[in-house]
Amino acid sequence: MANLKTSEKKTKAQSMGMHTETLTGKTQQKFFNPDEAENFYYWGTYDVDFNKRTDLDVQNMDCKEANKKIDELMSEGYGTIVIKNPQGKHSLGVGVLNKLNLIFEGSLGYFGVGSIDGPMVRVNGRVGWSCAENMMAGKVVIEKNAGSCFGAAIRGGDLICKGSVGARTGIDQKGGSIIVGGDAGAFTGFMMQRGRIVILGDVGINLGDSMYDGTIYVGGKIGSFGSDAVEAPMTKNDIDWLNRKLKVAEIGENFDVSKMTKVVAGKKLWNYDALEPTEKKGAI
Repeated sequence: MANLKTSEKKTKAQSMGMHTETLTGKTQQKFFNPDEAENFYYWGTYDVDFNKRTDLDVQNMDCKEANKKIDELMSEGYGTIVIKNPQGKHSLGVGVLNKLNLIFEGSLGYFGVGSIDGPMVRVNGRVGWSCAENMMAGKVVIEKNAGSCFGAAIRGGDLICKGSVGARTGIDQKGGSIIVGGDAGAFTGFMMQRGRIVILGDVGINLGDSMYDGTIYVGGKIGSFGSDAVEAPMTKNDIDWLNRKLKVAEIGENFDVSKMTKVVAGKKLWNYDALEPTEKKGAI
């Protein structure tokens, strides 16, 4: 029996018998049944062959028609789909919850490839606001520049822009990695909760403003730190991780990551309500 008595006066947990409970001889509860493997996949996903390739010209389609056609092609087993003439259309390639090689030969508008989980995406052009918003897993590579809110609220995967990005990159980020080969705008990492952001160039004002957790690495100049964002020392683990990630991102081949500035949360805002009035002024 477990006995965690620490004083003569019983705690509420002890008086309820929680510390005299027998911990051995209990049966294990079965949570998953391997015979129900079909329940472990997204509804509407498909078995695709990456070697089965096709082109899709979306010049005369709206985003709804184009996205429906992408789904139809996946249902036919196509694992590599090349999108011709995207012409800056908004909301293309959203909601793909499948393994897929998706290549856009051109630029995308707002909300491109949002809410995806698994595909490998390459955009041979630029993207507008909120590219890959709510991305769960996979890899997205933008060959040129990206607009504001790049990678908003992403939860996993690698989101890469070889050029520069706009303001509020990684806003509300909850996981994954955002890697930028150029510069980033103001409020990068705003309200960041988890994950990592790598900026090889300069970054604007209020970097990491109100960030709760996560890590930001900057190779160039920082306009200013946001509320509760502080510099931290680089470690060997940071350097090793950065070298691996830049290789995956196909950028910064000769970049000296050891000279980057590491930014983390100062954690003063974690218990903001408990601070004294004068401390609250210093925290924000």
